Amino acid sequence: MRLLICLLVLISTSLHGQESKTFTLRTIAFYNCENLFDTENDSLTFDDDRTPDGSYHWTQERYLKKVENLSKVLAQIGEDTSKTSPDVIGLCEVENRKVVEDLVHHPNLLDKGYEIIHFDSPDERGIDVSLLYKTSSFLPTSFKSHRLLLFDDMGEREYTRDQLVVGGIMDDEELYFIVNHWPSRRGGPAKSQPFRVRAALLNKRIIDSVRTLNPDAKIIAMGDLNDDPIDDSLKKVLKTKAKASQLDSISLFNPMESLFRKGIGSLAYGDKWNLFDQIFMTPNLVTENREGLSFWKAGIFSAPFLKTEKGRYKGYPLRTYSGGTYTAGYSDHFPAYVFLIKEIE
Repeated sequence: MRLLICLLVLISTSLHGQESKTFTLRTIAFYNCENLFDTENDSLTFDDDRTPDGSYHWTQERYLKKVENLSKVLAQIGEDTSKTSPDVIGLCEVENRKVVEDLVHHPNLLDKGYEIIHFDSPDERGIDVSLLYKTSSFLPTSFKSHRLLLFDDMGEREYTRDQLVVGGIMDDEELYFIVNHWPSRRGGPAKSQPFRVRAALLNKRIIDSVRTLNPDAKIIAMGDLNDDPIDDSLKKVLKTKAKASQLDSISLFNPMESLFRKGIGSLAYGDKWNLFDQIFMTPNLVTENREGLSFWKAGIFSAPFLKTEKGRYKGYPLRTYSGGTYTAGYSDHFPAYVFLIKEIE
């Protein structure tokens, strides 16, 4: 669906003159699905807990409820503004392509026209990243899964998620998406930080390689980074900036930093909010004259139905399990999204 929105552009600060412009609107979203596992035991991964006989008693009924819940969320991200579901969605913590197919085939999403790009990652738990896209909005022309090689202090391999890179055409422009799920904070933020720095370095290499081939390519990276927008992996490695006025040729624009500094988060732990779910982009998507596809605004989708209603965790994301007890919720993360606009001549 092509949606037209009208914005008023101020010709002068005194508001004596106004010019009306019309734009197409595209929504790009990311969602951590929090352990979207099927009920089958995969002998090659540590998924035993997410089976009917496992510690979580993960039954077909619970799986189908999870799919219903997640599809409901995906259908509504940004809908208040766009009047439709997102054009492109990055996902993480999905076990395999089949669970993603079950998502897009659910009645909540079936008529949206989503297709899937998915690769299996070597993560020891068997979780992957995926990209959903509407065929009416985006035409993929390339896709590749980039392996993140990590080793612990003893030289043992740490198996984690790949970074998925998809290039294609949106509104007659070349656009690339990178879907991430960086290493967790297991063992503590400081001890695990080098792994996320390595993930950021891989992200930077991918972005640099794409821009070497096409300096004008527009690139959007998204994911659960397990770091906040002010952490070293973002600020020092990727050189992200919160304001368009701070951007230069080697930096990236991260609108999530401004949200974070306002106290907005996508997940909560230990009475503290974090904003691990982020979407950032190359400077050519943030231009004053809005040439072609351009960033408009960003947000965290935290509708009331996604929140715990009462108790100690009131206001936190309503999880599928809380303290090992099944709560029939959605995810321990809220989704992130950005709006892109392009002026219609």
